[in-house]
Amino acid sequence: MQFPKINIPKKYIRIGAWVLGIFLVICMVTGAIAYGKREALLKKMVARAINKAKVDYNLDVKIGSAGFSGLSTVHMTDISVVPQDRDTLTTISDMTIGVKLMPLLVGNVKLAELGLDSGTINIVVKDSLTNLDFILKRKKKDTVSTGKMNLADLAHNLLNQMLYKIPDDMQIKNLMLRVNDNDTAKLSFLTTEATIVDGALKSNILVNGNEATWHLNGLLEPADKQMDVTFFADNKKVELAYLNNKLKAQLSFDTVRTQLKKAAYKGDAYKITGSWAVKNLLVNHPAIASNDIVVPNASLDADLLVGENYVALDSTSTIFLQKASIHPYLKYTLSPHKIYELKMHTEQQDAQTFLNALPQGMFESLEGLQVSGQVKYDMNFYLDTKQPDSVQFNSTLTPKDLKILKWGTTNLQRINEPFVYTPYEYGKPMRNITIGPSNPNFTSLNQISNNFKNAVLTAEDPSFFKHKGFVEESIRKSIAVNFKENRFVRGGSTISMQLVKNVFLSRQKTLARKVEEILIVWLIENNRLISKNRMLEVYFNIIEMGQNIYGIGEASRHYFGKSPADLSVGEGIFLANIVPRPKIAMFKFYGDGTLKPYLRGYFRFLGNIMARRGLTPSDTSSYGFYNVRLREGLRQYLLPDTIEVDTTVFDNEDDALPVINTQDESKNLFDRLFGRAKKDTATVKPAQQDTTKTRKQLREERRERRRLERELEKAKKDD
Repeated sequence: MQFPKINIPKKYIRIGAWVLGIFLVICMVTGAIAYGKREALLKKMVARAINKAKVDYNLDVKIGSAGFSGLSTVHMTDISVVPQDRDTLTTISDMTIGVKLMPLLVGNVKLAELGLDSGTINIVVKDSLTNLDFILKRKKKDTVSTGKMNLADLAHNLLNQMLYKIPDDMQIKNLMLRVNDNDTAKLSFLTTEATIVDGALKSNILVNGNEATWHLNGLLEPADKQMDVTFFADNKKVELAYLNNKLKAQLSFDTVRTQLKKAAYKGDAYKITGSWAVKNLLVNHPAIASNDIVVPNASLDADLLVGENYVALDSTSTIFLQKASIHPYLKYTLSPHKIYELKMHTEQQDAQTFLNALPQGMFESLEGLQVSGQVKYDMNFYLDTKQPDSVQFNSTLTPKDLKILKWGTTNLQRINEPFVYTPYEYGKPMRNITIGPSNPNFTSLNQISNNFKNAVLTAEDPSFFKHKGFVEESIRKSIAVNFKENRFVRGGSTISMQLVKNVFLSRQKTLARKVEEILIVWLIENNRLISKNRMLEVYFNIIEMGQNIYGIGEASRHYFGKSPADLSVGEGIFLANIVPRPKIAMFKFYGDGTLKPYLRGYFRFLGNIMARRGLTPSDTSSYGFYNVRLREGLRQYLLPDTIEVDTTVFDNEDDALPVINTQDESKNLFDRLFGRAKKDTATVKPAQQDTTKTRKQLREERRERRRLERELEKAKKDD
């Protein structure tokens, strides 16, 4: 293809040449003038910067000498930065800074060169004060936004500012960072050398003398918005005892690698593409698990989107755990109100690969488990903080031809046969209970009154025989209620989950134990390892129903002197009522063995639900409330009706027994509340507890009434 010739008159060419020449002359003259006065301009700029630091941040900045050592390179010596009334922050013996000229013409300061020799940075913490407090002391006019903040533009500007500060060439020697935390922890990080040559970053950092040598190495290409940096230690894991103590945890790893691959606007959003990877990550924290959690290999290929009012991890991102992969989607919307979104998706993949990808040490009961088949997982969560009741939640782990080939640490089918159950209270084992015919208190399901079975199922898990271990609607409502209350007031556990928690898992309240509980329930329910009837039978025989009272056999005889088959509707409803807080069962009775009147509403409500479902005849006299009588032999252990009792101590399994408000009544409190006649102690022994704790005392009726009101309100919404 040939382009047509364009004939430009020579006079226009001459005019253009003159204009260009004049422009070049002006630039040269301006440059010459600026070059001649640059030392004076530098002094003014330095003085202005020192004054601004003093006015805006209360910083005393001193510079021994400052001058140009090249066309755009400034050399400074004897620099110090001291916050007002604080310890010296920085001292630098010798520093050279060079900037790029072309970006400077449009107002961007990009570093071309950085040299530093012999510097110290001191971070000092004394009580709640530090010598970094000045960062929070910008003048008010600088911190108040004058318009609507666009997060996309903010992300773009922040990333650019970070990249602009990466020089093309860098030579740092003997830069010391010291941290003094209230004289209890003193740390030092000596960068003996850190260089950037042709984009290659290399560094040597001595930690606390010769305790460890760290390296931050990689390739930096800030102009292309790219970097690839790896953080590691010589011949050992990266670990810092100071951080472990601060976090109350142990944290270490072999290497961490971070990559920035691309950053650019995509429509109205700013998209940052990169990755993050870690090898042999070890975490130990009491809130996560009771032992070390090890992740051999984990990585994230991430597409981060920053919009005008939101931040999101796009669904094109992928999490890799060993050979398994997961696609996450997270989005946090800030305005006009906060919205949280989370989605997880996996393609159908080998079940054993998925199982092997789980962090080592996180699921003790499942270690060594071997399976065949495939699984797929999908989860969706959406919470609009303005409409928490409309929260969305669903979670599905879908199996295909899944089979268990070999049990791991725990045989999940062992409860199909008689077994020994050991309940724990206050972190200590109580006693061994045989769940089988050899135990006279064991009661088979067909020997338990329907009045009790129906009451407990109605109150605890109405859809037990229909669901597969989980009730998403119950979990969804729990999320909404807990969010509105800003605290945990409602759980979403099914009977299946309670059974697994008590029989297979430790009593420790950790994230790992909760996830392990969910996985075990899923395995049992989806593989039909245990029938629903057997699960319910075991549950009824291990459930705590009073101080050192376990199972319906012990409970029915203890409270009413009856066998489980003979329980009335009222007695069944009462026993269902004490399941959430079994240790305060005795406080629900008057001294003559009758129930306190605040329970009547609970009886009517639960009884009406049971009647509507055809589980019991309709009853206008509160479904046996007036006929419930505590066994006469136990009435001698009841407190006088006028005694004030703080029952809040039973809300936490680590708490002690209640304290009453008169010294005379506090004597032998344990024996009076939970003691038994000698003929009873042969089958059930009371636990030994510490009664020395004191709390603000409340009337038991008032406290329990408030709990029941919340429970009834919850039941109304669920029904």
